[in-house]
Parts: sequence; structure tokens; C-alpha cells
Amino acid sequence: MTTTGDARLEVLDKDDELTERLDAELTAYNRQATGADDEAELSVRVTGADGELVAGLTGWTWGGCAGINMVWVREDRRGQGWGGRLLAAAEQEARRRGCTQISVASFSFQAPDFYRRHGYLDTGQREGIPGGHVDHQFFKSLVTDSAAAVRLVALVELAATGVEAGQRYEDQVLALLARHGGRVERRLRTGDGRTEVHLIRFDTRAGYSAFLADPHRLALRAELGDAAPETRVLEVQEV
Repeated sequence: MTTTGDARLEVLDKDDELTERLDAELTAYNRQATGADDEAELSVRVTGADGELVAGLTGWTWGGCAGINMVWVREDRRGQGWGGRLLAAAEQEARRRGCTQISVASFSFQAPDFYRRHGYLDTGQREGIPGGHVDHQFFKSLVTDSAAAVRLVALVELAATGVEAGQRYEDQVLALLARHGGRVERRLRTGDGRTEVHLIRFDTRAGYSAFLADPHRLALRAELGDAAPETRVLEVQEV
């Protein structure tokens, strides 16, 4: 315990009162910041004839987004398709609530390949999980076919004489992605600011084509002339 002035800092194990208060405070803050106040829990339960739990899923919906917290299938019922049925039921209910996307995290020793098989796309990972494992982050659109998605890696080289102008150009161009069903999953930059790497996803190939032909993007590039960045684009997929 540490005391500073009239305040006392304590490190505890479990504190239900603190959890409840923080949940209330952050929910109020989030509502004010986003205008979305429809947060709700989402659960799917499978029960056997004997009344015992066979499988279950818990998650949430809020502001057009959905998330999965936990998915579990009893060991003697695994391999029977219950995991896929849980996902399908949760996704259907999320759509009914007006959600357009759903996300989930899975440790490498859990079920990352299961989510990939059901159309979830990797958006990032965190190393350092106990046992040398990885925490995978996944995303799935609930309004487009994930199998039709296009994933790109763009290697962007900015002109030495116009680094700041090139960075502003990239800011503006990347902001156009959303109008074509695209989004930046990762944006990385070297220390000198001259090279950027973008991991980009489009919901459809038509969206990618529309982005390339976007007159606003072409006009921005024309404004820079010879100072425009040189970009190499590779289409990639998970392996």
C-alpha cells in the first residue's frame, strides 16, 4: 500500500466492487464518446438430453460490432460440428441485432485454424504467451463473403526531398479505403520516416479495383508529381 497526500494506492487480488464501478464508469464514457448505448451480452448454450452442458459460447454486441469471449465444447462431443454451430448461431444473432462485424481472440494452443476455416481473418498477433504460444486476433465481416476478401502488403518508399508531403499523402489516401470496403490492418514506418509498410484488406476485389480508380486518389497523386511515393504491392494470404 502506498499513500500520497490524501489518496491511498492498494494492489489486490480480486475486487468485485472495483470491477463493477469501473465497468459502470467506462460504459458511461464509451456511450458519451460514441453515441452507442446498445451494449448487450450474447450467449449460445447447447444442452444434452440429460440436461448437462454440451457446448457454449459467450460474447457481446455493441454499436454494430460483435465479439466472442469464450467458446467451449465438451471433450466427448468434440469433432461433431458443435463449434461451427455455435459460431453460426452467434453470427446470426449478431446480424439480427444489426452488427456488421465480429471479432475474437484465440491462443495458438486453442483454435486459430478453426476460426480461419469459418472465414475469420487474422488481424494481428501477440508473442510471449506462456509455453511459447501466441495470441491471435481475428475479424470477420458479417455482410460480405470473407472468402472474397483481398489482402495486400504495400511497400511504400517516400521521396527523400518530400518525406512530410509523402506521409500526408499516405494519410489522405489510406483514409479513402473505407469508401471501397477496405481498411488498414497494420501501418509500420521506419525510423527515418522514408519507408512505410501497409497491410491492407478489401472486402472484395471489386472494392480494390474501385480504390485504384478513385479519382480523388488519382488527383492526390497527380498533385505530388515526381515527389509521389513509389509503391510496390503484393497480394498475400495466410499460410
